[in-house]
Amino acid sequence: MITVQALEAIAYKLQITEWMTISENSCNDGSLNKNRSKDIIIMAKCNCSYEKGTVCHVTSIFLKKLNLNGEIPDEFANLTYLQEIDFTRNYLNGTIPTSLTKLPLVGQQSDRQMLGNRLSGLIPKELGSISTLESINLEDNLLTGTLPQSLGNLSRMRRLFLSSNNFTGQIPESFGKLKNLTDFRVDGNTFSGKLPSFIGNWTKLDRLDMQGTSMEGPIPSTISLLTSLTELRITDLNGSSSTFPDLSSITSLKALVLRNCLITGSIPDYIGNMTKLKTWDLSFNQLSGVIPNTLQNLKNLTYVFLTNNSLTGAIPDKLSNPPDKVKSDLSYNNFTETSTTSCQRSTLNLASSLSSTEESVSWCWKKGLPCSQKPKYDSLFINCGGRSTIYDKNDYSEDTSSNGASYFFSESERWAFSSNGVFLGDEDANNTATNVYSLNITGPDFYQNARLAAISLRYYGLCLVQGNYKVKLHFAEIMYTDDQTYKSLGKRLFDVSIQGTRYIKDFNIAKEAGGVGKTITKEYNVDVNETTLEIHLYWAGKGTNALPERGIYGPLISAISVTPNFKVDTGGGGLSGGAIAGIVISSFIVVALILLFLRMKGYLGGNDIQNTELLDLKTGYFSLKQIKAATNNFDPANKIGEGGFGPVYKAYVLQEQGNILDLVDPILGSKFSKEEALRLLNISLLCTNPSPTLRPQMTSVVSMIEGHMPIQAPLVHRKIGGTSEGANAMFKSLEMISHDSSNSQTQVSTYSNDSEVRRSMFTDGPWRSSSTSVRDSSTAKLVEDHHDVDSD
Repeated sequence: MITVQALEAIAYKLQITEWMTISENSCNDGSLNKNRSKDIIIMAKCNCSYEKGTVCHVTSIFLKKLNLNGEIPDEFANLTYLQEIDFTRNYLNGTIPTSLTKLPLVGQQSDRQMLGNRLSGLIPKELGSISTLESINLEDNLLTGTLPQSLGNLSRMRRLFLSSNNFTGQIPESFGKLKNLTDFRVDGNTFSGKLPSFIGNWTKLDRLDMQGTSMEGPIPSTISLLTSLTELRITDLNGSSSTFPDLSSITSLKALVLRNCLITGSIPDYIGNMTKLKTWDLSFNQLSGVIPNTLQNLKNLTYVFLTNNSLTGAIPDKLSNPPDKVKSDLSYNNFTETSTTSCQRSTLNLASSLSSTEESVSWCWKKGLPCSQKPKYDSLFINCGGRSTIYDKNDYSEDTSSNGASYFFSESERWAFSSNGVFLGDEDANNTATNVYSLNITGPDFYQNARLAAISLRYYGLCLVQGNYKVKLHFAEIMYTDDQTYKSLGKRLFDVSIQGTRYIKDFNIAKEAGGVGKTITKEYNVDVNETTLEIHLYWAGKGTNALPERGIYGPLISAISVTPNFKVDTGGGGLSGGAIAGIVISSFIVVALILLFLRMKGYLGGNDIQNTELLDLKTGYFSLKQIKAATNNFDPANKIGEGGFGPVYKAYVLQEQGNILDLVDPILGSKFSKEEALRLLNISLLCTNPSPTLRPQMTSVVSMIEGHMPIQAPLVHRKIGGTSEGANAMFKSLEMISHDSSNSQTQVSTYSNDSEVRRSMFTDGPWRSSSTSVRDSSTAKLVEDHHDVDSD
């Protein structure tokens, strides 16, 4: 006989339709086992050995992923032989009923029991009177208050899982009596006080998880007594710093995670004795010195996270050129050398990891990710985890790489991201997410996807112009549902920092946005004093990590937009490619027509010794008299363009005065890009240089137009005094031509007698000049390296 009435009452209260029509024969006919699928479990186990096999009693009940609503019925207490109850991933609320303390619960066959519900209130102290109890799992609920001292009386307790609740206070001293513990997990609570030294009593412990507990260090020395440990995770401690704990006797570790524990000093050599080690995380500490060579002994090593330390020396080959299975994040350190040659590898992250400032070192390895060229960007738009899209007339870049365990990605020194961490419980979890639950999200398309990380996610704006920027971070929680099921119970918490300043601690997207699938944008005004903007999202061990399934937690972001809070000198938005090409081609045509006209007139070449003012100007091309004759004394009717010597000289003068933009046709008003116009004018000056061999080749011109090569414009600066007679004569001729061209024109200032000679090399060949011609006195100088000639 079974207690039919108790099971029927439970079935009606929890709406388990499969149990609403059971009988006394249900234990034997299988009607108590009605699984809806592989994961959705409705099952009861019976023991029918009582009274010579004539009486059955229910000993175990498993009700998993049914989304059961309401409180736990008191009728469970009527099943007096019940040893196992498993309510994993439902929607149960209310408190843990004290009536359950009447049962001979063991919890031996299930490690989950009440994981993933909405149970609230305190853990009843009466639970400590169930002397048979060997396992308690209350993870991912809403329980509060301090842990009852009475739990320390459970001498048979082997597994105690209390992670992801809201417990406070200190871990009771009575827990030191739990000497049969093999698995203890308290991640994500808000305890106080120091890590207890009594953990050294748990000598049978196989796994210890204390991530994000808000407790203080240091890690107690008694941890060295836990020689049976295979998994150790302690993270995000408060308090003062301490040296590396003595773990030399714990050689069976497969996972060693001591992240953000304020550990100083060097990494001990005995790490190499942990030959079973697979996951090694010492990130966000204050470690110094070199990585031990004994690392070569770790043949099973798969994940290495040493980011954000002060490690020095050379990076071991095992990490700089690892086999495909080894994923290493060594970013943000002070290494001196590495044998790797690539900035971007799917298994190695070396961002900002080298102390070197040598030019030969890739920009991505240098501290702060400095721009390898002149900063030129003043905005940034990224669709995190999604394809390129347009919103509000801005192009959001694609960001779809699924790598993330130890990965650095850069898009042409425009922007980059750095991601690290492996998801606990699901090492194969993806680092991008989509709206798989078809949430009704209003807003731009970029809210339909997101990038996430298990530990740390950094985005960078690269090669930015210095100034103050408005940073907008766009969020929407898309990995939970918005219904009344266990899939809606996840709670994501992470920290948000920009430029090294933490702006949000324990950020909960859904809570602040007003629900799952709701959008929220966080705005901040930040300074970029160098060339790089850093946005850092970090998981500090808080929130749930098993809802809807294991491995769903950590920072998540949908999109990023960065715009300047300063006036950007772009005019009307810049010239189109066609306009740029048209201007440059027109300049070439004008110059060509001038030279063709003079050639046809026979004025190119020859000497004229009658004009003694220009005897010092040994151009070898044409004289002032010839030019006057050819142009009818510079009659405007013969003017065919602005490439002649007079306008070119005027351009030189305006350039020296900083007014070269006065050459732009006034009809354009302000509707043009000043930066692009300045670039084209400087290119035009190069192309109209009086010395043909100082004019750049066409391939160089194209490279300058496309921005692949710095522009070298002739910056002619005047100098009081000097000895450059060629330059003196050249300017005298240009001044005379400009003066004689039209008496009605505004006179330009007369400048004196010298200019420096600069020669530059382009990738397609040098510009050669003759020592016997005026070419030697021309000046070519990098625009971004402007240097005035000093006055005497």
